[in-house]
Amino acid sequence: MNIIEYENYQEKKTHGSLSFPYTTYPCSIPLDFPRVPLHWHDEMEIIYIKKGFGIVTVDLVTFQVSAGDILVIIPGKLHSIDQAPEQSMEYENIIFQTDMIFFRQEDICVTDYFLPLMQRHVEIPTYLPAGWEFYREAAACLDAADELCKNRPFAYQLSVKAQLFQFFYVLFSHAVQVKLSPGSAKNRALDKTKLILKYIETHYAENLTIKEMAEACGFSQSHFMKFFKNSFGTSFVAYLKEYRLTMAARLLLSSCASVLTVAQETGFDNLSYFNRSFKAMYGVTPRQFRRGDHDTGQSSPI
Repeated sequence: MNIIEYENYQEKKTHGSLSFPYTTYPCSIPLDFPRVPLHWHDEMEIIYIKKGFGIVTVDLVTFQVSAGDILVIIPGKLHSIDQAPEQSMEYENIIFQTDMIFFRQEDICVTDYFLPLMQRHVEIPTYLPAGWEFYREAAACLDAADELCKNRPFAYQLSVKAQLFQFFYVLFSHAVQVKLSPGSAKNRALDKTKLILKYIETHYAENLTIKEMAEACGFSQSHFMKFFKNSFGTSFVAYLKEYRLTMAARLLLSSCASVLTVAQETGFDNLSYFNRSFKAMYGVTPRQFRRGDHDTGQSSPI
């Protein structure tokens, strides 16, 4: 999967196989793609930094990460990955569906640990820096799972699951579990951010205005613009333009529609402006992009 496929902000890709939904992807920023935009999905994700330095944001909290660090992204958490200034980063995405660790609803592992985690009633560490007290024990589980998936000995799937349970045992047994308030200001901000992402995903091809977005969020226009800038690190106008161009790039690769049709279907009513904007973002014209005169990276981030 290349970066064009990745930039679907609520990821819907199926990972692994139906019988063993566990997959790892090696990634590099900026070699494979310049950044991973803010998104969320229904799978569990572990980001394991292998080399270099970068920036990972989880539920609007930013972490400066380096080789060895581990981040745990539970389903539904907003997250993004960015390049640190003048730095590169290699990392591994470990993606698996929660069905792998949810045997049945009455199982004590589910009722006492994983369900409270998914429902945000308790919290395990999101960020495991290389110097964390129990880091070695946690990292050893991921390293063992990697080795198993690389060599695939007979019945390796059993041991991969065992490593996952051991990994979460380390987090649950050594972490301070914090009761979360569903109505907290942070959770309200996260809900609004998800609402914005979903609204843009649904209406980006329309004449979407700040006034309309503010009304959808129940904000004044000035408050919406401030909230958007704080949450996304850019203005709404700039973000919407980039999102539309991303969708246009996907359409150019997946359909035979004319460039004019692609422009219109992604919210651009001026072809020359679309062409200029597209070239500014991708370095080539839409027609050149369709011919393959571009390099969007071939690694599969999640």
